[in-house]
Amino acid sequence: MLSFFKTSPWGKKELFQLLFLVLVLIPFFIEYLFMNYLTDLFQNDLYSGILIGLIMSIIFMTGLYVVALRPKQLGWRDVGLNRFSRSYWGSIIGWTVVLIIGSILMVFLMSFVGIGVDNSKTESVQTHLSPLTFFIAFVSASIISPVYEEIFYRGFLYRWFRSRYGLALGMMGSSFIFMLVHIPTYNVLPITFVSGLLFSWTYEKTGSVFPGMIIHGTFNAIALFLTAFA
Repeated sequence: MLSFFKTSPWGKKELFQLLFLVLVLIPFFIEYLFMNYLTDLFQNDLYSGILIGLIMSIIFMTGLYVVALRPKQLGWRDVGLNRFSRSYWGSIIGWTVVLIIGSILMVFLMSFVGIGVDNSKTESVQTHLSPLTFFIAFVSASIISPVYEEIFYRGFLYRWFRSRYGLALGMMGSSFIFMLVHIPTYNVLPITFVSGLLFSWTYEKTGSVFPGMIIHGTFNAIALFLTAFA
């Protein structure tokens, strides 16, 4: 898989265009302005947040296709939608356990400096909890988000950084941006950064974003379950 990551078909133009979309346009127009409109419309921040997540996934994938794939006559395999060896399932299970234990330790350490785990998202789930809202939140957090985030942040972004700056800086650069887009949920940013490193590593070892999707989705599902029923 090393040769796959030594080169990237994209230049700085594609990187800057997609980062402008992800770091400027989506946060301002979708996560701020449109989110406020939907919250007023539904009078339910959980429903509006989930709908925003769905809209973001469509924009992410459309932007990636229009900017990075179609102009270069590339397919989704070029952003990691490839098969991986069955023998890697053991590593998937192992890394999932490592991420869970590591996240628990980070939460424990943050509690010592007065940083709690509650934020607007967890409060929204707990406030509006019902079988329907839990199911919708589960689909959003454990299926939709892991799919489009792994394709973009690992399939495109990690490969771009990796091809130019090597393994370590590729992992850190893509994970740092992955962490930034989760602001303002500041109390989970360390966990987000570490998880980004782990997902990048699985992509590096397999050439596929599917292992990262599986770990990402499983972790989010466990976090959602603990949030809802703790």
